[in-house]
Amino acid sequence: MKKIIVDTNIIFSCLLNSQGTIGDLIFNSDNIFEFFSNQYMRFEIGKHWNKLKSISKLTDLEIEIAYEKMLTKLTFINEELIPPKDWEKAENLVKDIDLDDSDFVALTRYLKGSLWTDDKPLYEGLKAKRFRTVYNTQGMIKLRNRLSS
Repeated sequence: MKKIIVDTNIIFSCLLNSQGTIGDLIFNSDNIFEFFSNQYMRFEIGKHWNKLKSISKLTDLEIEIAYEKMLTKLTFINEELIPPKDWEKAENLVKDIDLDDSDFVALTRYLKGSLWTDDKPLYEGLKAKRFRTVYNTQGMIKLRNRLSS
């Protein structure tokens, strides 16, 4: 299975619409992808919980069910496990894009996986730096189709 590191905007999009394309990729890619994120993501979700509820128009119960369902598809990795060399390389890659994304890039390097983001500046910035293991949602669809055939 291919290791995919999922960033904040992908997780939020899945919570807002688990029936959409992103939800389809996360919930219907068993035996193709294994999804990971950093431990800090749990804090981020909690911090933005009310905003997520407001945007989604879901009830507390509906969004909690979506969150619990999504958690079954993700493995959270403690950032403290990532070696300093991976942090340094990640920070160098994103220093002129967005340093807040260094944790996802460091995790991608540490797990030798691929990063899934719909953050356009991050995606395009990493591609411009020849970071080959970054995908947007359209790229993930193509990757799943290629790996499943």
